[in-house]
Amino acid sequence: MDLVYFEELMFTLAFAGYTLSAVLFFIFVAMKKESIGKIAISLTVAGFGIHTVAIILRVIESGRLPFTNQFEFATSFAWGIVLCYLVLHFAYRFTGVGAFVMPIAFLVMGYASMLPKAIKPLMPALQSGWLYIHVGTAVISYGSFAVAAGLAAMYLIGERQKETGDGKTVLPKSEVCDYLSYRVIAFGYLMLTLVIVTGAIWAKYAWSRYWAWDPKETWSLITWLIYSVYIHLRFNRGWKGKPAAWFAVIGFISVIFTFIGVNNILPSIHSYR
Repeated sequence: MDLVYFEELMFTLAFAGYTLSAVLFFIFVAMKKESIGKIAISLTVAGFGIHTVAIILRVIESGRLPFTNQFEFATSFAWGIVLCYLVLHFAYRFTGVGAFVMPIAFLVMGYASMLPKAIKPLMPALQSGWLYIHVGTAVISYGSFAVAAGLAAMYLIGERQKETGDGKTVLPKSEVCDYLSYRVIAFGYLMLTLVIVTGAIWAKYAWSRYWAWDPKETWSLITWLIYSVYIHLRFNRGWKGKPAAWFAVIGFISVIFTFIGVNNILPSIHSYR
């Protein structure tokens, strides 16, 4: 069987798995049936395994890691989101988080499915080992921020349920969501810092300058500053609750704009197709 066809088949199956799991997570939260939650988790794990196979096939086809164009980063981004979610789930067994995280993975996969998938030779600026460090840390960082945004959304819904006096829920306690969102953001922030530092070093080798205020660089810095404010207020002022949750959501919106918006609205040297 042709590798390209097999890769596309694996990508499609993973996309379908994520789609079904996202729907089942919503049903799980609405109906509060543990059996549905277990099926959703199983589909997520299966989809992640198939997605990993698709990425491995892409590596075999191209002879490099899948980090060099919009499609490759989008599919790697979705993979990073699901990886971070599964780590959180198996560490804390918070099944309901999937209802807020897997739809994000589904949307990113949907975006990837609409992009050109052809493998092209690397342009000279991309032929560097720094590419893998820079983009690899971005995948983990963005995936962490997606999970943190999901936890923040859970916190806001949990607080809303308290106000309306709703009964049984399968969501973790609001305080737990708040704390875990902070921990995940702290990890993602560390990775994002490495993204910016390695990007600057790579830019020095590729274009003889560390920083050029390129739109992608500028928005990466804006995103870093948003999370810097969050970390500062949380660590030094004990900031938590609804303001922190909304800040986590706003930070992830900035991440999405940095990834998708900049490439499509503000063309730059980073707008690889």
